[in-house]
Amino acid sequence: MPTRLRKSRRYRGSRQCGFGQVAQHRGSGSRGGFGQAGLMKHKWTWTVKYDPDHFGHDAFKPPQHKGPSKWLNVGQLDGLARSLNLGDKKGMQELDLTHLGYRKLLGEGAVKGSYQIVVPSSSKSAQEKVVEAGGEIVSGSKK
Repeated sequence: MPTRLRKSRRYRGSRQCGFGQVAQHRGSGSRGGFGQAGLMKHKWTWTVKYDPDHFGHDAFKPPQHKGPSKWLNVGQLDGLARSLNLGDKKGMQELDLTHLGYRKLLGEGAVKGSYQIVVPSSSKSAQEKVVEAGGEIVSGSKK
């Protein structure tokens, strides 16, 4: 639309610009409230159109969920040691899983090498398999 046809150009020089008498478009009453005011009342159509997920919560994400963020299985230890170039060394090798970002060691798979593993927590089956292979698990972070 050309500028010359706009409403603001047509009302130039008039006092109210189409908004009735005595400052009906100036005050804070035309704002409809501050912030999130009126989202369930007079701004409901805006809520439905632009922010439909504003109210409620996701029932499948409990707020107190504090599970381990990253874990590793015992069967992946040999591959991890190879990728860190620890496979050539003789004897017990040290694997600091805490430094690599892992929070828990799980017991799926089998381990061949003997490792000293530093990890905050581990399952009972993982501990048994590592000890059976000639290694040990150090709980917590190594300082």
